Amino acid sequence: MRTLKDVKPGQIVRVVKLHGEGPVKRRIMDMGITGNTEILVRKAAPLGDPVQVSVRGYELTLRKADIDIIEVV
Repeated sequence: MRTLKDVKPGQIVRVVKLHGEGPVKRRIMDMGITGNTEILVRKAAPLGDPVQVSVRGYELTLRKADIDIIEVV
């Protein structure tokens, strides 16, 4: 399983599934990250946390713990 955490800056991926439950999954879905959504990874901090992404025409900064539940292809 490849997650958003495995994607390098500059790559575009598509969301397959969101794993996990509860408020974290709901918050990610509220940000517009749902199945079949295209995500461009803009950049990552030197230690890999946080990661800046473009989703549906806007920029998001996500923590490693959050992007670990986003399965992509």
